[in-house]
Amino acid sequence: MSTDQPNDLTTKVGACLPYLRRYARALTGSQEQGDKYAVATLEAILSDTSVFDHNVSDKVALFKVFHSIWSSSGATFSDAETGVAAKAQKHLSSLTSDTREALLLHTIEELSFDEVAKVLSVSAEEAKNLIDIAYSEMAKSLSGRVMIIEDEAIIAMDLEAIVADMGHAVTGIARTKDAALHLYKTEKPHLIMSDIQLADNSSGIDAVNEIVKDDPEIPVIFITAFPERLLTGEGPEPAFLIAKPYTEEQVRSAVSQAMFFSSTETLKA
Repeated sequence: MSTDQPNDLTTKVGACLPYLRRYARALTGSQEQGDKYAVATLEAILSDTSVFDHNVSDKVALFKVFHSIWSSSGATFSDAETGVAAKAQKHLSSLTSDTREALLLHTIEELSFDEVAKVLSVSAEEAKNLIDIAYSEMAKSLSGRVMIIEDEAIIAMDLEAIVADMGHAVTGIARTKDAALHLYKTEKPHLIMSDIQLADNSSGIDAVNEIVKDDPEIPVIFITAFPERLLTGEGPEPAFLIAKPYTEEQVRSAVSQAMFFSSTETLKA
């Protein structure tokens, strides 16, 4: 039996909360919807602290509570959702149960197969199989145009190679805010991948905000060494966020997820 005091549990949950919010947003495709699930998770723990499993890591324990709520709610979006979320729900119905969850937990949240298994209440072998299925199903789903906003040449080339290898077309690479806005007007992408700090001290966030004014539903993946600048809990936050240094697996997962949520009739099936 745990001897943790309430303050100790609050500290543990608080330390893992930004990761849960990131995961919930990526899973639902919506900051608002994701945060609703995160709040429900906290309320469940506050009402019954025994649901927090002290026999696993704090992060796994928190995610286990989240998934008990996620699965019991049917793991679906609200009927009131429109736009990107509504499109996502349509596509989600075609995926094998728990595959996206397993993929996100393993790649974005960097949980081991054993940890993913504990969160989803399956075996480690089943967890690995779910991840393999997710890669296969999502790779077949869609391809589209990707715009990269990144001032470091080596990183930009690496991202371009990963995206191209996945079957997507890269519209170009922008190193500054002005270049990004020009590139966007030249050829509109289906997805944007952006760093925060750019070559002339301009901001990738500012560039993205300008673009989103024109196309509110375009998905954005922020790839940054400063994730804390975007996970403040204040104002809009990205559904897809990868911290540098990243792995190819993380990039491929995030791109697949984002393309999945942004799919429209203009994308190739």
